[in-house]
Amino acid sequence: MKTGVIGRKLTMKGEFVELVLRGAKRTTIRLGLIKPRHKVVVLHGGGRDVAKLEITGVEHKRLRELTEEDAKRDGFNSLEELLKALRKVYGKFGLDEPVTIINFKVLKLLDDKPSSMLSPAKVAEAMLESGLTLTNEERRILSEVAKKGSIRKAAVSLYGDVNRRWLVRRVLRKALRNLAEREFPREGERWFE
Repeated sequence: MKTGVIGRKLTMKGEFVELVLRGAKRTTIRLGLIKPRHKVVVLHGGGRDVAKLEITGVEHKRLRELTEEDAKRDGFNSLEELLKALRKVYGKFGLDEPVTIINFKVLKLLDDKPSSMLSPAKVAEAMLESGLTLTNEERRILSEVAKKGSIRKAAVSLYGDVNRRWLVRRVLRKALRNLAEREFPREGERWFE
């Protein structure tokens, strides 16, 4: 049985963060027995800290006990859609597996992500097209970010898991510094954070 804790940050995929911001997702369901250490946490997703959340409740169930209402509170249209998403994240699991339902409410937005802000993919593309000198490894990482569209997906593709995404971020930060020296970003644009 998987057990774990949530520290100061509650991490979600970017697609789920958007549901939280729209008010369509008020819980997160995690496989295993998960215990939050703090009542107030920072929601992190899509490569950035997005909002401050208050954890309003924690509930433990077996996977087979999840209901359509649980799925809807978690931002899904149906229980089957929720189970499909869980399989995508966790792989195979039995219906007797414990799950943790973490209820939360948004206290404060930390980043409104203006549309003028460049994505990691745009930064990678700009660096690849800049003509600036790159090592083979930097070119490989930037190409993968441009192709995959996110730091997380590039890390999984390049290294097999998300834990080495710091390598991708390091190359992107260097790219930003190099591009900034060439008068990037243009006025009115911000780079990703």
